[in-house]
Amino acid sequence: MLRSISLALFLSVIPATAFANSCPTIMAAIDAALPSATLAEADMTKVKDLRAQGEKLHAAGDHAGSEAALNEAKKMLGI
Repeated sequence: MLRSISLALFLSVIPATAFANSCPTIMAAIDAALPSATLAEADMTKVKDLRAQGEKLHAAGDHAGSEAALNEAKKMLGI
């Protein structure tokens, strides 16, 4: 009984951990694209704000929110 509960808890953590690992990958892609980005100043500010928001949400454990913000920044950058 205890073994099956432990296994269930372990398996429920794996997807969350895998999901959490994509946030830093997205942040790195944004960071790599920023220096050569040709956006209007307002759009560049928005991308940087979304990038910062994504990092803050990632650190707080809100990986879905982090990915949403980071993916919006990626879309604006065209990556």
